[in-house]
Amino acid sequence: MKRQKRDRLDRAHSNGYQAGAAGRAKENCPYQNATARSEWLGGWREAVSDRSMGLIK
Repeated sequence: MKRQKRDRLDRAHSNGYQAGAAGRAKENCPYQNATARSEWLGGWREAVSDRSMGLIK
């Protein structure tokens, strides 16, 4: 059970990173669950930071 939850949260983080890298707004987060939403936003913030540093074109 714990592995499934971790995988789900990893996927949320990855999806958030992809959304941030694509330049989508954080309001487009598809998750309602607070934990998954937090992971998605963390990935989104990471991608936005990477874009501002020039790591992502």
